[in-house]
Amino acid sequence: MSKSKEKIQSLDEAIKLVSHWAQTEKIVFTNGVFDLIHPGHVLYLEEAKSLGTKLIVGLNSDISAKTLGKGAHRPINPLEARAIVLAGLQSVDLIVSFNDETPLELIENLRPNVLVKGGDYTLEQIIGSSEVLDNGGKVHSLSFLKGYSTTAIEQRILKAGLDQ
Repeated sequence: MSKSKEKIQSLDEAIKLVSHWAQTEKIVFTNGVFDLIHPGHVLYLEEAKSLGTKLIVGLNSDISAKTLGKGAHRPINPLEARAIVLAGLQSVDLIVSFNDETPLELIENLRPNVLVKGGDYTLEQIIGSSEVLDNGGKVHSLSFLKGYSTTAIEQRILKAGLDQ
């Protein structure tokens, strides 16, 4: 198995790994679709990782991503492709996909020390924030790199195709 694929685990395997990490590591959790990886994603994940020593990404499954209202054609890339690309990033230590609309079950089971989301979320809007805070952890809303979003990239691609 490749090093990247080793980072992609089921919830049961992740729970075992994280219980081992919890003895010595500061565990950070974030989640998202991460459909078309762009500089904003890379910098966001690096900033998230800087808040601890291990970074877990809860990755929306294709079914879960469709519930987010980003359009019937999203995600553009299937779960396995998105997971492999994320796993190739140095900042990411573990990827666990989820089928639910929110990652709450992952957060409750993995019990991270730090929970992060992008700057478009207030602390009160971050799913799992009360659970992490109740366990003595911290919650952060990180900044965005302006000008980058999967939706904007998708629109530029569609426009380029129409202009031909």
